[in-house]
Amino acid sequence: MFEVLMYDGGIYRSEELFEFVEDIGGTIIQKTRSSQILTVMMSIPEEDREAMTEFCKELGGEIRAVPLAGTEIAVVGPTLGRHHMPHPICDIAEHLRRQGAITVVMGLARGRGKLTSQINLEEKMIIDEYDAAIFSLGNFKPCVEAKADLFSDVKVPVILVSGPSPDGVEDKCEAIVSGVGRKASRMRTPPEREKLDEIADKVGSVLKDKKRLLDEDPLFVHPAEIKLLLEEYEPVDMCLRPAPVVLHLDGLRVKIGYDEHHADIENMEIYGRRVGDICRLSPSKINDSSIIIKIKTLSEVRQEDLRRAGADDP
Repeated sequence: MFEVLMYDGGIYRSEELFEFVEDIGGTIIQKTRSSQILTVMMSIPEEDREAMTEFCKELGGEIRAVPLAGTEIAVVGPTLGRHHMPHPICDIAEHLRRQGAITVVMGLARGRGKLTSQINLEEKMIIDEYDAAIFSLGNFKPCVEAKADLFSDVKVPVILVSGPSPDGVEDKCEAIVSGVGRKASRMRTPPEREKLDEIADKVGSVLKDKKRLLDEDPLFVHPAEIKLLLEEYEPVDMCLRPAPVVLHLDGLRVKIGYDEHHADIENMEIYGRRVGDICRLSPSKINDSSIIIKIKTLSEVRQEDLRRAGADDP
């Protein structure tokens, strides 16, 4: 398995750091330079963590784990109204960002009321574009239990956050964190901060299980390698939206229009192959605002190669 780490240090001997990451089979995800300070987000094999730590000490820098880096997570509330979208949802999203994740906050169109709450197919398809979803429900146990049907058939891992601990919903989500209901103030006290840490730990644990499943049949290329390729594409380089390329566990989100750019991206080459041959590209369900790229696994690419070879045989 790969582990994502963040390096903080000076620019001195930074080229040696990049070479070391490459030598151990890792990937540079992001580099940020501010004056003489360098911040590098990297993905390296878990077994090389100790060697990387020692090497960074030699350079006078330090590394720390950012367990949620390379993921995009949706934090979902029943509605965007002030009754359902109080401070805890924003605090959860911000805390996950500090753990390395890219987060978005969503509200459902018909989440109002225990008996009238709904989620439509388009909303489910949007949520399924992310690596995981956090559903933040309310303070009333019967209401939380009734609204659990909102995420019962969402395909991505779901973490339920609510005030009371509900019964009978364990099979509808991957994890439950209770003790975080609606409140009109920020989560500032030590017990509240511990709850935010608990949510981040639950999300990290769920995504770690997802990573293990991916390791059983690895992706043909690491998402960061596709990211580096796309950053040289002029429309991406000129994009003014925040984080124009967002990493997922099994692919990427590219914040440019699908209709105009998907053919160019499919015809790019990496390791002698077309991107369109090793990835699946589709438009985002959010008004074609982005391109969703899912990277095929080694076995999928191998099977397609064998099928192609069989078709070419006389």
